[in-house]
Amino acid sequence: MQTAKRGDRVSVQYIGTLDNGRIFDSTTDETPLVFTIGAEEVFPALEQEVVGMKAGETRNILLPADKAYGPRREENVLTLRREAFPADREIKVGQKLSLEFKDGKERVMLVTRVGEGEVTLDGNHPLAGMDLTFALRLDGID
Repeated sequence: MQTAKRGDRVSVQYIGTLDNGRIFDSTTDETPLVFTIGAEEVFPALEQEVVGMKAGETRNILLPADKAYGPRREENVLTLRREAFPADREIKVGQKLSLEFKDGKERVMLVTRVGEGEVTLDGNHPLAGMDLTFALRLDGID
């Protein structure tokens, strides 16, 4: 029976959970995750866990934070004066804002606090610093 290897296009079903059991993502039969092993379309550590699996095989995979979205970095949290934003723009907690930095790069950041005269933004991925567990089934190998 064929096993998954680098260069294979694979189709998987998974349920992704956090340490507290909360589901952060999942697939369905209608929307499987399809990727090519080695093409870095998903976390390289996840690709490596799929290598050697056979179609129909299931596996629980733990990706530590450093192999997933990386650590949470305090340097990705900014506090700006409210005047840095257009006066007529409503800003509220939970809103995502796209900011352009001096180097011309644009970043989407999450508003985490709106205080008197200041706005705190977080540029970390929401899952940064978290270990991810995948209950994964390899459905197909092409």
